[in-house]
Amino acid sequence: MWQLLKHRNKLVRMPTSVKNQLPFLAMSQGVCRKKKLWSARGRAELEGLSLGPWASQRRQELLELLDGLEPRLEELNEAVKAEAERRPEATELMKHKGVGPVTALAFVLTIGPVQRFTNSRALVSYLGLNPGEDSSGGRQRLGHISKQGNEMLRWLLVEAGHGAAQFDPELRRKYQRLKFRRSGNVAKVALARHLAVGLYWTLRQASSATPPVRTPGSPR
Repeated sequence: MWQLLKHRNKLVRMPTSVKNQLPFLAMSQGVCRKKKLWSARGRAELEGLSLGPWASQRRQELLELLDGLEPRLEELNEAVKAEAERRPEATELMKHKGVGPVTALAFVLTIGPVQRFTNSRALVSYLGLNPGEDSSGGRQRLGHISKQGNEMLRWLLVEAGHGAAQFDPELRRKYQRLKFRRSGNVAKVALARHLAVGLYWTLRQASSATPPVRTPGSPR
C-alpha cells in the first residue's frame, strides 16, 4: 500500500510540471490564455499554433505525456479508494471535511496503532509538524517545523487542511488571521496541524469504542 501511495504521489505531480511548460510555447506565439489554455477551445488553439520543428515536437510529446498520465492516475485513485474503504479506520477519517481516501489511507499507514501515541502532541511531533522553539530572556520564539516525519503525509495534510477551510468558516477565519499576521505557509501548516489532531482523536475515540477481542481460553 505504501508503494501504491508513493507511486501515485510521484505521478500526481507530473501533470503540473508538464502543464507549466506548455504555456511558454503558446506565449512564444503571442497566445496567453492562462487556465483557459486547458479548456477544449484552448487545447485546440494550442495544437493549431505554427511552431518550429523542435518546438512542435516538444508540444506533441508533452501533450501525449499529459494525456497518458490522466487515465493512469484515475486507475491509481480507484485502487487507493478501494483500499481505504476496506479499512474501518480510514473510513472514519474520511468523514472529516477535506479528507479523501489518499490522505486517510496515508494517515492510517503512517501512524499505525493510535494507542502508541499518549497524546496529540506526541503525534504532531512524530509527523514533524511541531514548530521549533528558540526561547531566551523570558521570550518564546517559534520557528520552522521540525520536518522529522513523513514528508508525503505532511504534504497531504497541508492540502487537506486547506481544503477543509473551504467548508469550515471558523477554520477559514483562523487561516486568514494567521496568513495576515505571519504568512501563507505558516497558516497552511497550522491548518495541517489542526487537522492531524482532529484525525488523531477520531481514531482514539473509534478504538476506545471497539470492544477488545478475546481469544478462546484468554482471561477476562
